[in-house]
Amino acid sequence: MPLAHFDGALAVITGAGSGLGRAITLALAERGATVVAADLDLESAERTLVLARALGADGVAHQVDVSDADAMADFAAGVKSAHRTPDIVVNNAGIAVTGPFLETGVEDWDRILGVNLWGVVHGSRLFGQQMADRVAALPAKPDKPNFGGHIVNIASAAAYAPSSALPAYCTTKAAVLMLSECLRAELASSRIGVTAVCPGFTKTGIARNAVRVGVDADAQRRLQDKGDKALRLRGFPAEKVAERVVDAIVKNKAVVPVNFESNVLRALSRVSPASLRLIARIPAPRS
Repeated sequence: MPLAHFDGALAVITGAGSGLGRAITLALAERGATVVAADLDLESAERTLVLARALGADGVAHQVDVSDADAMADFAAGVKSAHRTPDIVVNNAGIAVTGPFLETGVEDWDRILGVNLWGVVHGSRLFGQQMADRVAALPAKPDKPNFGGHIVNIASAAAYAPSSALPAYCTTKAAVLMLSECLRAELASSRIGVTAVCPGFTKTGIARNAVRVGVDADAQRRLQDKGDKALRLRGFPAEKVAERVVDAIVKNKAVVPVNFESNVLRALSRVSPASLRLIARIPAPRS
């Protein structure tokens, strides 16, 4: 049962301090949701909340490290205690680690798995359990089944497009996509929708903050600048991704590719995976 409107809904968004997270938070706030804007950077989350309140929404900002299981457990319990079980959860927090697999160290893997995958696991598990418990506690209504909630996991076009330049990032996003598909099947009986949103190149700060392995500090800064410039030139705004997130919640969609390249790569992954394997051989830039 899709959530047809957002008035009175409680929405939790991670990575809400900037980029996609901020755009999604504001899109939900504009439609009447109360927002819980969570981010590792509390000041950024608070700035997002100021913008949300300017749209007439209510909400709070929280600092949380999504990779920290105990911190996420405290966060989820705090949301329920201070507010209630959320109706919408958007697991958006993400980082990028780029460069060849053989040069990607264990610390780099721990960092990206912690945020991109474990962050989604923690958010989905903790809030998904709250949603399922809420449905189980309500009296059955055969004529109008109880709506359990909706979980949105932000994956990427990289989830179905291998790349020798982005092995760690692609791996985490592919895992998020599969996790979302599995979770959607499991939670369907509780009337909880699950969506994996897969944006292509989007104008956010992810490239500017990316870690590039196997290069010195100067080369890393140059690559960050080049990546950021490329995303700005692509010019696909985060707000358009946010619109697709809203639409996915309303229509309870399973997988949502966003923008041209994401749709093309999704199609190629189905009809011509060999072509994607050839594209994947393009090496990562070194400077």
